[in-house]
Amino acid sequence: MNVSAKPVDWADRNWWRGATIYQIYPRSFQDTDGDGIGDLRGIEKRLEHIASLGADAVWISPFFKSPMKDFGYDVQDYTCVDPMFGTNEDFAAVIAKARELGLRVMVDLVFSHTSDKHAWFQESRLSRDNPKSNWYVWADPRPDGTVPNNWMSMFGGTAWRWDPRREQYYLHNFLSSQPDLNLHNPEVQDALLDVLRFWLERGVSGFRFDVINFYFCDRYLRDNPPLPRELRNDSIAPSVNPYNHQLHLFDKNQPENVDFLRKLRAVMEPYAAAAVGEVGDAQRGLEIMAEYTSGNDKVHMCYPFELLQPTKLTARILEETFQRMNRAAPDAWPCWAYSNHDTVRLPTRWHASEAALKNYAVLLMCLRGSACIYQGEELGLPEAVLTFEDLQDPYGKEFWPEFKGRDGARTPMAWDETANGGFSANAKPWLPVPLDHVARSVAGQQGVPGSMLEHYRAALRLRRDHPTLKHGAMDAMWTAGDLVQFLRLGVQTLFCAFNLGDGTVEARLPEGHWHPVGADTGAKPPAPTVTLGPWEFCLAGRD
Repeated sequence: MNVSAKPVDWADRNWWRGATIYQIYPRSFQDTDGDGIGDLRGIEKRLEHIASLGADAVWISPFFKSPMKDFGYDVQDYTCVDPMFGTNEDFAAVIAKARELGLRVMVDLVFSHTSDKHAWFQESRLSRDNPKSNWYVWADPRPDGTVPNNWMSMFGGTAWRWDPRREQYYLHNFLSSQPDLNLHNPEVQDALLDVLRFWLERGVSGFRFDVINFYFCDRYLRDNPPLPRELRNDSIAPSVNPYNHQLHLFDKNQPENVDFLRKLRAVMEPYAAAAVGEVGDAQRGLEIMAEYTSGNDKVHMCYPFELLQPTKLTARILEETFQRMNRAAPDAWPCWAYSNHDTVRLPTRWHASEAALKNYAVLLMCLRGSACIYQGEELGLPEAVLTFEDLQDPYGKEFWPEFKGRDGARTPMAWDETANGGFSANAKPWLPVPLDHVARSVAGQQGVPGSMLEHYRAALRLRRDHPTLKHGAMDAMWTAGDLVQFLRLGVQTLFCAFNLGDGTVEARLPEGHWHPVGADTGAKPPAPTVTLGPWEFCLAGRD
């Protein structure tokens, strides 16, 4: 595949506004050394595919040295590539190739916690008075020896683990092998800011910050109150997880986080770098996102979970989402996503037809904000069906079979119709490649009119060709049943109407002379009244 690089202004500090970011899960993208696990050389090899889609940047999930208990989200060394993925030199080659193709590279950084194998933790756990003794969240037991408070781990059970060396508990919001850093300690903040500088100096254009609202916990370790049953939902954790039984007032979302986000922003500014933060909160995700991205002095953008939730998107949910966001902070900048490595893939999660998936793709490109696309989303891949014996994810093993974990969204990419979909020469990759994914491979859809891959290319081209969709304002949405309509305002005015249902609806265009937009995406042409059949949409422009 020969792809011509699009012109890029590498000094543009606002490149992230309206950008389309393609997420790579490195274990599952492309294996080049035959061990059954993807690697950095594989990413370099396949970057042309991402450039051909029309993406502006790639976000690479963690590839740092790690024991891989949580597949890289348990970092042992922030500045060293894990040998499983290659070397720091291989990462430099990824940066160079991406730059040739006009793609920016964003690195996934985990600042909430480390691996228990990290040198910082190994020193911290030695005693209560060593130089790093206060680098993690340690607490004495209650008088009866039980845990310091009622906080729960996202992965099930108490969030505290006893350490016999210090005769104290340490906090772990996730696996017990992922101790939480103490960001109340300025030395910890400085060390993390140095990690940021390390990768910026090596040509990184931005970052994805994992669980950005988990950086600080309450200084006084106060108990979380219970959450009434009627307010519980499974948008962050599955319903079988007792994590959903608490209102998480004190284990995350602390006010001190805002000042640290300002420090992160200050380090990135001289490099024209940008960041997207993951806000994991079932009750206040949108409001936290608005707080963290408003004012142009904190993180650039965050993705909330409103489009990642199990509940199928409706016109009303979309309208309420934007209303809440505008009330919280009109200048907040979201980064919308339907899928990622932690969620059930979109076609399965929302039982979406091909027509619905194509509608959603264009809708994503028309919403105010930036957008993330997860590898395989452009192929319409459904969630993989795996046996318990196939599972690698500790989260899935803990709650099987009511919750099957995250591996179904993490299976390897299908590049062609050869063995393992062209992902690996190894007879048994780290996760199997489903046959129905191979049938939807890149090679099988390449150049095929009407294929999901070509539709995604048209959808991304729509945004690229209309700066109003990238940078423009958004007039208030109005909805009626399954119909959602809104205007985008900028160098031109764009009218957008989407039927998010299986029935027929009628959209009425505002007065004026409108011309068709996005015909190659399947958009219906404008008329004073446009009848939209199931999952149809209309796009129109007015200069």
